[in-house]
Amino acid sequence: MSFLDPNDPFFRPVWRRWATVGVPAAWACVEAWVGTMPWALGFAAAAAYAYYQLFIVGPDDPDGQGGNGGSEG
Repeated sequence: MSFLDPNDPFFRPVWRRWATVGVPAAWACVEAWVGTMPWALGFAAAAAYAYYQLFIVGPDDPDGQGGNGGSEG
């Protein structure tokens, strides 16, 4: 089990995954603009981790049929 579980039903809608990445990324930009680089780096790291977990690793295939929709050729 990971800290941020992409298989949680909360993250089923794609907009929630993008919001989970976008909000800390936007806040990292605010912190960098204000000049507090440690906070900016922390929020940027949180956004990068969320992106990795929610989009690179991604949720498991819900129907278990793989990426081809069940057609075998």
